[in-house]
Amino acid sequence: MQWCERKHTRTVVVNTYLVGGAVRDRLLGRAVKDRDYVVVGATPERMVELGFQPVGRDFPVFLHPHTKEEHALARTERKSGRGYRGFVVSADASVTLEDDLRRRDLTINAIAEAADGSLIDPHAGVRDLEARVLRHVSDAFAEDPVRILRVARFAARFAALGFRVAPETLQLMRQMVVAGEAEHLVSERVFQELRSALGEPRPGVFLRVLRGCGALRVIFPEIDVLYGVPQRIEFHPEYDTGVHLELALDAAARLAPGDARVGFAVLLHDLGKALTSREMLPRHIEHEVRGLAPLVALCARLRAPTDFTALAEVVCREHLNVHRAGELRPGSMIDLIERLDGYRQPDRVDRITLACAADKLGRAGESIDRFDYPPRDLIARALATTLRVDARPLVERGLRGPEVGAALRDARCRILSAQFP
Repeated sequence: MQWCERKHTRTVVVNTYLVGGAVRDRLLGRAVKDRDYVVVGATPERMVELGFQPVGRDFPVFLHPHTKEEHALARTERKSGRGYRGFVVSADASVTLEDDLRRRDLTINAIAEAADGSLIDPHAGVRDLEARVLRHVSDAFAEDPVRILRVARFAARFAALGFRVAPETLQLMRQMVVAGEAEHLVSERVFQELRSALGEPRPGVFLRVLRGCGALRVIFPEIDVLYGVPQRIEFHPEYDTGVHLELALDAAARLAPGDARVGFAVLLHDLGKALTSREMLPRHIEHEVRGLAPLVALCARLRAPTDFTALAEVVCREHLNVHRAGELRPGSMIDLIERLDGYRQPDRVDRITLACAADKLGRAGESIDRFDYPPRDLIARALATTLRVDARPLVERGLRGPEVGAALRDARCRILSAQFP
């Protein structure tokens, strides 16, 4: 889109360009979900006159009056303090497209497309797309610590396509961590990026990149200390607990694609292994209990939503019991379902058993093509069977309070014993 305005005695040309992820994904042959545009040569007042709706809080962003797609005025940013909010933004009509692209994080995100389909690529983003490289645009990358998380997230998204982080970009990220920039990340933004990363195809790569630049130790110390902790090799051929966590996260992405809640539960299910006494290693007796305190602390620090925290807690506490579901007698199976809160929230049990399945699948040498996890089907069948038991006849018989609960449990035990002898 292009239009002209008369400014006193000169004519100002206003141009709109498609930018960022939409251009990148089209060039990669991926489906384009959202289209973002940058507008060069306009003012906020003129955008409003044209019917655009202002929505930007920190800089001028507008929604198109018909398509509702985001249009941001071309802008520059100047570092003015610590953290990702420490910037002074300039978005006047003199800012060029090249100025705007220069402030972006990665070269593959700094490609623009004009209305005629031509590409504006001042930082060789197309070349890096072809070479499968995640490379920073300029040293200004170091001014925003959120970019450490974003690079790790893009690595998780594109790992299956062969993308890797450029060595010079990883080195710059290390320098940012050493300079203390990662310590100024706010909890809400960390969780936002983590949640997005857990929905990517290879979330284990997210951890690997953060650890490679030293940021994992600063942002997620409870997870970083899992690396190097040994496990019993007959159960974990990968041996290292941190490596197991990477594999389990990737397994969760295969079993429950895009479900960040399942991924979050898997991420936190083994925190207790870092607290195992040295003389007990490589065994981790009661690690599921020891892991609850650091889990709760991490969730509080990240200000994780209640449903994320609750699911992570129950998976941490019960994942070994879920693994052993095939060994349980009817009464113990009902007790397990109650601890999973299955009778009040039956839909949540599906996510719990998916997370536990990912724990089992996340081992060296396992393949999802030949993977089988019987506890998932067994618990689902037991839950469906016992949910059919109705408490109303018990109340009609005059039972009250704890009597109803005891009679309901007995009835569930009987039906399980009959169906699963």
